[in-house]
Amino acid sequence: MGRRLVALAMLCAACVAVPASAVSLVASTFPARILAAHNAERAQAGMPPLVWDPALGNAAALYAQQMAMTGVFAHSDRSKRRGTGENLWMGSHAAFSVEAMVGGWLSEKRYFKAGIFPNNSRTGDWEDVGHYTQMIWPTTQRVGCAVASTPRVDYLVCRYATAGNIDGRPLP
Repeated sequence: MGRRLVALAMLCAACVAVPASAVSLVASTFPARILAAHNAERAQAGMPPLVWDPALGNAAALYAQQMAMTGVFAHSDRSKRRGTGENLWMGSHAAFSVEAMVGGWLSEKRYFKAGIFPNNSRTGDWEDVGHYTQMIWPTTQRVGCAVASTPRVDYLVCRYATAGNIDGRPLP
């Protein structure tokens, strides 16, 4: 775990008066929990497991912190993260586990259909499955994620390399 992410977790913990020992415990298990949530679904989809990438985690932490500081929930500028995919989640502070946050993306599976991207949604709108398809994208190998919080909202950012959701590519 990168020093920035631990520092960010401690900074966010100070905002809500969580004991530093609790933040340390959460910070130390965060990568394993995120990986487990992703890799369980990737295994079901027949995809190889992802590995944790500290550099992606640090980049995710900086962007999560930016959203928490500005209150603007939006994808980062693609030109500043070339070759890297991104999933975002936002919800009430301390109301969701890491697994529940990722579970929001996994819930998109109900609309997923195999085929050539972007024609992978039973609804006809690829955005209804975009988080899910990024999670199971066949050529994605690494992930790094981070959570930043305000007293009211948690922001989860996951960055993926290589990026998924590429037009014209097949998804089984």
